[in-house]
Amino acid sequence: MKKLLIVMGIFLLLLFTPFLIWSISSSEKLNVVILDKTVPTESMREHSGLVWLLNHYRYHKDNGDFYVAGEDYYGFKPIEHEQDYEISPLPTSLEGTDVIYIADTYGVYHDDLPWTEDTRGEHSSLIYGGLEMEEWQTIKDYALSNPTTLIAEFNTFASPTEQMVREDVTDFFHLDWTGWTGRYFENLSRDNEEIPIWIIERHENLAGEPWQHEGSGFVLVHDWSEDIVVLSEQLGHLGSGGINLSFTETGQSLLNLSTSPSYRYWFDIVVPFNEQEVLAYYNWDVTNEGIDVLLQKQIPSEFAAVLHHEKNDSNIFYFAGDFVDVDEKPLFTRYAGFAKWKSWTSFEALFPDTSFFWKTYVPMMKEILAIEKLDPNSMPEQSYPKTGAASYSARIEQSMFEVYKDNEWKSLPIKGVNMGMGKPGHFPGEAAISESEYYRWFEMIGEMNANTIRVYTLHPPGFYRALKRYNEEHDNPLYLFHGVWFDEELLHENGGDAYNSELLEQFETEWKNIVNAIHGQANIQHVRGHAHGAYYADISPYVIGWINGIEWDPEMVSNMSIDYHDHDDYDGQYIKTINGEPMEQWLAWQLDELMTYEQENYQWMRPVSFTNWVTTDLLEHPAEPQYFEDLATVDPNLLALKGEAAEVGMFASYHIYPYYPDFLNLEENYTEFIDHRGEPNNYAGYLRDLHDHHDLPILVAEFGVPSSRGLTHENPFGWNQGFLTEKEQGEIVSHLYEDIIQEGLLGGLVFTWQDEWFKRTWNTMYYDDPNRRQYWSNAQTNEQQFGFLSFDRLKIKVDGEDDDWEGTNPIFEKTGEPISKIFVDSDERYMYMRVDFSENVSWSNHRPIILLDSHPEQGNDEIDFLPTVKPPFSNIDFVLDLKNKDESRLLVDAYYDTFYFHYGVYHQMLDDHTPPTKNSGNFNPIELAISLEMERPDTGELLPFVSYEAGKFRFGNGNPTSNEYDSLADFYYSDETGILELRIPWALLNIKDPSIREIIGDVYQENQNQNIQDLFQSSSLIIDGINIAFLLLDDQDELLYSYPEAGQNMHLFEWEAWGNEPKYEERLKQSYFIVQQLFDSIE
Repeated sequence: MKKLLIVMGIFLLLLFTPFLIWSISSSEKLNVVILDKTVPTESMREHSGLVWLLNHYRYHKDNGDFYVAGEDYYGFKPIEHEQDYEISPLPTSLEGTDVIYIADTYGVYHDDLPWTEDTRGEHSSLIYGGLEMEEWQTIKDYALSNPTTLIAEFNTFASPTEQMVREDVTDFFHLDWTGWTGRYFENLSRDNEEIPIWIIERHENLAGEPWQHEGSGFVLVHDWSEDIVVLSEQLGHLGSGGINLSFTETGQSLLNLSTSPSYRYWFDIVVPFNEQEVLAYYNWDVTNEGIDVLLQKQIPSEFAAVLHHEKNDSNIFYFAGDFVDVDEKPLFTRYAGFAKWKSWTSFEALFPDTSFFWKTYVPMMKEILAIEKLDPNSMPEQSYPKTGAASYSARIEQSMFEVYKDNEWKSLPIKGVNMGMGKPGHFPGEAAISESEYYRWFEMIGEMNANTIRVYTLHPPGFYRALKRYNEEHDNPLYLFHGVWFDEELLHENGGDAYNSELLEQFETEWKNIVNAIHGQANIQHVRGHAHGAYYADISPYVIGWINGIEWDPEMVSNMSIDYHDHDDYDGQYIKTINGEPMEQWLAWQLDELMTYEQENYQWMRPVSFTNWVTTDLLEHPAEPQYFEDLATVDPNLLALKGEAAEVGMFASYHIYPYYPDFLNLEENYTEFIDHRGEPNNYAGYLRDLHDHHDLPILVAEFGVPSSRGLTHENPFGWNQGFLTEKEQGEIVSHLYEDIIQEGLLGGLVFTWQDEWFKRTWNTMYYDDPNRRQYWSNAQTNEQQFGFLSFDRLKIKVDGEDDDWEGTNPIFEKTGEPISKIFVDSDERYMYMRVDFSENVSWSNHRPIILLDSHPEQGNDEIDFLPTVKPPFSNIDFVLDLKNKDESRLLVDAYYDTFYFHYGVYHQMLDDHTPPTKNSGNFNPIELAISLEMERPDTGELLPFVSYEAGKFRFGNGNPTSNEYDSLADFYYSDETGILELRIPWALLNIKDPSIREIIGDVYQENQNQNIQDLFQSSSLIIDGINIAFLLLDDQDELLYSYPEAGQNMHLFEWEAWGNEPKYEERLKQSYFIVQQLFDSIE
């Protein structure tokens, strides 16, 4: 009996010791604000686990009391015994809060209440829910201004939260939400009551058949479209098991976890702005078949589960799942070691619904709550020199930029790039570039040995976050010239008057937003065509100059001189004009306003400038044929800084290209100028002249040449606007930059970093769809291809090899004929063809002819330049004649020749302007205009109309990995493989938009009295595809073989129209690596 009592005593001691230990352990004050709007019952399951955890780890409130699940939260509070509820709103002040936890904002719907009729997840009316902007603003403002731990879970920003709030929240948490949510179910059958019935019914409506899923799998639901995707193990979409968490190295270090048991509730599919902020990814066993299903809906197969970043002095976490949700309340709170014991014993096989809570959520939250709060007063601040009350990190000193780095001034020769906001599939105003893309590009730009970037307008918040992160992680930062865009369209609508009140108001809003944004103090509402969002990244020390405005229209400048001729010189706080014209006065005023605003609000200054270009320079150009190119002057010399601003400095900014305006190619003072190499150089000659006439140092804010197939302007030294290889682009850009440095300028910013598919140029802009340029890559539009970064997939590398045709079926295959196979394919830039010659048959003694019929109601039945060949096909619109390496070309039916119609028939600028007839048999070379007829004013010389043959085909290797790579190559034949490959730019086939199969129609049937732009835009046709035929001629130009054979229809190539979703791949051009070497040599 005594032994039994002793044993029982020991047992009771062991049993109650953890209670005793818990009771005597010290507690810690932690003020936690919980927001939970999804509490239909008194189980409080969306936050009760959190409250248990707080109490178990002895965190107490301000008054010393522990937390109570039913009381200590804000949101929906049911009163079940009264069949009623009350709303506890989030307070407007969160003063003293240490942790903010957004548990769930989905809300409560009528049928969710326990006293309503039992349902199975049917839609019902909302009682209360959704995160309100006022609530979010309170949370966000507090986290930004106070050291806080902010944690949000699944259903923080989903419906019924409004889109504007959602976008601000996701931006703040550094993630993009795909709109998709999902959950794993052990049983997908219709009988499983955990699957809401509305999901089943919606899926049946979408699929047009009954729900027949069985076994385990995932149900994915799109929030705003209510699209449904089912991944089923039974259908081979999945391997075994559900979904769990796999922690990154950062996550393991911070949270002391590596993996998790299966997670069994709802999750978000989110994409992080920055992969380095991911603490854990979801891990599921999706097969290739399952990945294909996801790709069809553009759902990523890998996505983040836990994200974390620091913002100001706060820790920001997002859990992409309902992690705190636990159905059963833990039995013991005041029991030391209980959480650890549950973690050890909650085996997934025995406790599948609670294992994740104990093994992952509780230990994760324990580590998060233990993170030491940042003390803002303990963080050392970088100090900068001051002029008056304003700090500055950059200055102009003796015609050189200097930056303050490592507590000293260092000279900075400007070697950088311009960066726009366009990317494939988007106009710039959509602000679609992601933070991860920006960061990746900054890494590439830094690796190019550049030191500066220039932007023209406000970019999305991800740009500023990525730049700040890049600069904090690299020894050599990227500095920024920031522009302020002036609405050119609105300017023209208001008669070209920069003093128009609407313009001024918009411009002031623009520069104030940008000033606030670079200091990380902006929350900008959405305005169509502009970036918007929450700007928290302070990059102001890296902004080394303002460059205001646009390339000013000379007629506008001239008109302002007339309309405001009686204006006095401007004399402001920091800038004045000296004998300035109205345009200079206006620019001085706007720069002064900007500088004053930044100084008063942020106590910062930086060097200032405004955009200028050769058209409005301060020089006289007597040889300029176009009067408006030398009509007006905007003279930077007439602006001067005052007071403390003079310490910072001002500079002139010019866009200077070697081929335009025309006087650069005509005036002998420039074309005969001998540069530092001892060579004639019109570019260096102009730079010297410009430099000699300026009191201010000059930055070449734009220069460059495009690596495009299309050509728009010619330069006497070959530095043309187009028809340059990537190698030539790099060599010319390097040559121009050397001239800039040699002539004593501040440096130069290459135009531009990335190719821009949305751009237009004057000699192709009438022949495409202006509303859909961003969806495809036009090889003939040089403005699209100034970048170092290409987005063209080059799906087929034209190199005479067959490796990139895998998976493509031939349109023709036959043994015993001269041609064994023919293939056709396409991408966003080209239509490709491959012709396989049979063994012992070679291209060298044959003449391949490819016939193309795109317009269903016109074309030729004969070919004028092949009189001995009677084609077995009709309605031929284009003929590709691959005669030999030097004389191959694409020709067009004279009736479908847009160049001849445009400049011959319509404008009558060509010698012949007789309208052609249909089915004439005549084929014309494909040409594009380069220059219209002009007169040189100083000599009276008549400069003729100039065009070039755009349809001339170039032999060469089009594979970027080849040592013989020629980016302008159109076709290639390999003697080794017997394969002939070619690519035809869509634009040469009169395709207005290949993404929807839109072509130019019959322009002769349009109203000839409308302007040429409207005429071409109204002439459109959507086709099913292009009919293709192949002829092989012998060395006597006699028909040897045709495919299809006579009497058969041409092969219809129906390429897959991609609509608004083009595919693209990033690739650094050859030019990048050439400029990289040059920049490395500039110290």
